[in-house]
Amino acid sequence: MYIIFAILMLAVLIVVHEFGHFMAARLMKIDVTEFSVGFGPRLLGWKSRKYETKFSIRAVPLGGYCAFYGEDDTKGITKDDPRAFPNHNVWKRMFVILMGPMMNFVLAFVVTLVFIWSVGINVPAEEGAIYPYIVEATEGSAARAAGIQKDDLITEIAGRSVKMTTGDDAVMAFQEAVKGWHEGDEPIRMTVLRSGTDTSEILVTPRWDEEAGRMMVGVSISAATPTVRRAAGFGEGIREAWNICVESAGTILRLLKELPTNREVLENTTGVVGTIAEVSHLTQEYGLEMFINLLVVISINLGLMNLLPIPGLDGSRLVFGIIEVIRRKPIPPEKEAMVHMIGMVALFGLMIFFTYKDIARLITG
Repeated sequence: MYIIFAILMLAVLIVVHEFGHFMAARLMKIDVTEFSVGFGPRLLGWKSRKYETKFSIRAVPLGGYCAFYGEDDTKGITKDDPRAFPNHNVWKRMFVILMGPMMNFVLAFVVTLVFIWSVGINVPAEEGAIYPYIVEATEGSAARAAGIQKDDLITEIAGRSVKMTTGDDAVMAFQEAVKGWHEGDEPIRMTVLRSGTDTSEILVTPRWDEEAGRMMVGVSISAATPTVRRAAGFGEGIREAWNICVESAGTILRLLKELPTNREVLENTTGVVGTIAEVSHLTQEYGLEMFINLLVVISINLGLMNLLPIPGLDGSRLVFGIIEVIRRKPIPPEKEAMVHMIGMVALFGLMIFFTYKDIARLITG
């Protein structure tokens, strides 16, 4: 079920992207020959009588396209036809191209805004208070056996508050409590705050770790401020949604910048299969809010990736448009089409590579 949700998410994001191209083309009176949801064999289709546009639903729902009349005509068959895409005004063409990525940004903002207005925003429950925060509880560890979970906040240890004013102090307080435990001592009593509201006491008995040479409870620890959710006003919701989208875009751009040089970022890059697997796993574990967060991030990522000046992507077509504006004459359409065709072949090759990598990763665990 969660895999189906993940596939539907990607399908919706791609359809929204292509719908941006489609509606802009309609507005600019540019002929669209086909609007397709998915790739591969055609399962269902119909044709618009007014515009002669084919609408298709195809077997593989992990993509889609909006094909314009005379676009990517490598043989120059339609070069003298005024209806052909390259023969329309350059500003109209650039607008049509840009509206695909823009729709992904709009979708991310609208989804974020509606979610914030529906469920509210998280605000600090205690101003300036920072507590130890469980990033991960290792499988088979003492912490996991005791019932400690990922995202738990530890508010007390052995009856003493571990509320601090800095993250380093909070982490240190947790580490010192574990370090001071000796075999034969009573289990460490921890007060845990879960989901922002539920408080419970947990008894943890550390275990000896041969590799580390010390007693450990088996958690990755950080620090965080407890939060509560409250309703967001009209203007506040807009500001919060905007900030979330801008922050997500900034993170994606930073990772793209690090991609060629940072081996860890490159190794963690996934294709469609890996993305579906990760979305389904995280949604199953964390629910609707995580699903919404992933939808927003992936939609922004799809918009930004398409703006990169890589042959075959929208960004490359925009570059050709800018060159045409500067030169005041277009590059021969068949030459531009050839560049995009080569780019698409390279992109499909890259997609196959990442798909193979994703499958191998899933098989090996």
